[in-house]
Amino acid sequence: MTDQHASRRMRGICLFLILAGCIGCDRASKEMATSRLKGRAGHSFLGDCVRIQYAENPGAFLGVGGSLSPQSRFWLLVVTNVFFLSVVAYLLVAKWDMPAARFAALALLLAGGIGNLIDRVGHDGLVIDFLNLGIGPVRTGIFNVADVAITAGAIALFFLYPRANTQHGATDAGRAT
Repeated sequence: MTDQHASRRMRGICLFLILAGCIGCDRASKEMATSRLKGRAGHSFLGDCVRIQYAENPGAFLGVGGSLSPQSRFWLLVVTNVFFLSVVAYLLVAKWDMPAARFAALALLLAGGIGNLIDRVGHDGLVIDFLNLGIGPVRTGIFNVADVAITAGAIALFFLYPRANTQHGATDAGRAT
């Protein structure tokens, strides 16, 4: 087996583990939230720093777009999401030799996006949310495991790309001399 083939195989295994782990945890936690929290009062832990409460989100991040018509939400939150996830999947396959951290960040975006897309398609455009963090009046919106994967992937990409561009620019500058 060549090094390139072994590397591609390891990337495939890593991608599978990230997708299966994130999507599996997301689905299991949403099923549990639905069966144990829907129609009931929420629960508070750690001096109200962590709240678990059931919510159905018709919108995107923090409910953005939730007031749009169902048809507009479908096009914005399902069709656009499928396109975006297709691009991410293509990048993971076509650029499989990208740096490992960038690969993992994109895999997290893909996993979280798929998790929420499964919800949207299976629950008439709604996503199940159930986690809320904060101290006193300073709180996050209500979110889910897929949102954590998306946020972690996006933050990682945010910090990786300036570094990658700087390194790429330094390499190009070194070639020019």
